[in-house]
Amino acid sequence: MGVAYSVGEVDHLYTFFVKWSPEIYIKDNKKQFQPCFVIGEKHQKWYLVLKKYKVAVINKRLSKPVHPTAKNWKIITLKDSKRRQSLCSSLDSEAEEPEYQEEDEGDLPVLCDRSHLLDDQHLEKLAAHMPARTQGYPWQLVYSTAIHGSSLRTIYRNTTSLDSPVLLVIKDMHNKVFGAFSSDSFKVSKYCYGTGETFLFSFNSDFQVYRWSGENSYFVSGNLESLHIGGGGGGFGLWLDANLYHGSSFSCPTFRNASLSTQEDFIIKDLEVWTVGT
Repeated sequence: MGVAYSVGEVDHLYTFFVKWSPEIYIKDNKKQFQPCFVIGEKHQKWYLVLKKYKVAVINKRLSKPVHPTAKNWKIITLKDSKRRQSLCSSLDSEAEEPEYQEEDEGDLPVLCDRSHLLDDQHLEKLAAHMPARTQGYPWQLVYSTAIHGSSLRTIYRNTTSLDSPVLLVIKDMHNKVFGAFSSDSFKVSKYCYGTGETFLFSFNSDFQVYRWSGENSYFVSGNLESLHIGGGGGGFGLWLDANLYHGSSFSCPTFRNASLSTQEDFIIKDLEVWTVGT
């Protein structure tokens, strides 16, 4: 697809990418994740090579949406860039050509911090089920029992002012990993909040995602004593106590889920909360 933009706009976009993920886009940084684009000059033309799902992110940063009116500027998908290796190899000597590793569907999200609970397999599975509005944004760690201790109050303190979805990840004493994606950041509230984007998940045996059933809207609620996700049938889909020590998971109408852990009542070993969008 092609678009016509000013040099200033692409400079702005490049600056955005550098600030967004410097470990990917800074030229001499040896710690490389999967490269997402290369930008260079050839015969007065500039090329931006990127993953297809990042077009929505770019549209937010530029004055005009992507449309097929190519002149001097082109935005091409990473797959298309494979066909243009002759272009990449002939870029100015100051521009380094990244080594592309194409994974159209299995791209891992960029984590700004190290996770003690999520490995690459977890990340790949979870990213594939995230809402489209979260795609292309780095994940930022806002709470970890390994860093912040065990306190629900601290979770609220670290997330209540955020305007982004959050991912709650738990490992219990049986080393089972499970949790929830919340469309809204966690906060103390008398009423339930959130949207149908909210879901529960479990890596107990096979990976399972439990999406909104449509039966009720008891997505998330919480007070200083506990946090609740899902409900309406006498038990919560996921419940955590104030000390983040005891938890429980019951089948609930909101998600029609099975218990996320091997037992309905469990002891929390580690817990993390990530922001996964803007």
